[in-house]
Amino acid sequence: MSKAADTIVLTGGSSGIGAAIAARSRADGQRVINLSRRPCLADGVVNLAVDLADAVAVAGAIVRVRELIGARSRVHLIHNAAFQIVDAVTNFDARACEQAMRINVVTPAELTAGLLPTMAPGSSVIFIGSTLSEKGVPGRLSYCASKHALVGLLRATVQDLFGTGIHAVCVCPGFVDTPLLDPLRARGLEVMQQLLDMVSYGRLLTPEEVADIVAFTLERPALNGAIIHANLGQREG
Repeated sequence: MSKAADTIVLTGGSSGIGAAIAARSRADGQRVINLSRRPCLADGVVNLAVDLADAVAVAGAIVRVRELIGARSRVHLIHNAAFQIVDAVTNFDARACEQAMRINVVTPAELTAGLLPTMAPGSSVIFIGSTLSEKGVPGRLSYCASKHALVGLLRATVQDLFGTGIHAVCVCPGFVDTPLLDPLRARGLEVMQQLLDMVSYGRLLTPEEVADIVAFTLERPALNGAIIHANLGQREG
């Protein structure tokens, strides 16, 4: 079956990595359905406005996406949306943590479960994790915890989909040139240089580089269960 028959269901496609994934998918001839509060501006994308932190809104979005997909077919579900906050065990906000877990973990699980009946063999579930999916840094308690949980969600999903012909992968980018880095940019060139000094190539990843990796994973069932770190090589410790 050709790529033109495939449907990409993407969360958080309005900017950054998500927008790059949408643009790459459209260039590859795939239909793209984006779920986010703001629209994706890539040509030809079907946008469904939804607050991914709202369980009722997510349930409604699942119904609409299933209607758009129609008959069971090859569907690639890409969980890209994420909620990032600055918090710590010494400055903990339970409600913000719950929101991070909702958007970063619970909503992906709900979307996968809800859309599974539309997904034929050859489909895939792609989780966009982070370097922080497998390590911790100070000041990012809820983000680190939720991205670690996303790896657990990947592994459980692989087991639950055993034998279905649907594969799942977690792509974990490092420092990507997106608006998420704006708080660091605002702290000045010295802070940004300290960040770049942690990267072997001395630069940020582009969203398009991450989109290329995601596109590769869609057609590679051999990667089922893989955690792919894409960070240009980061200094450890």
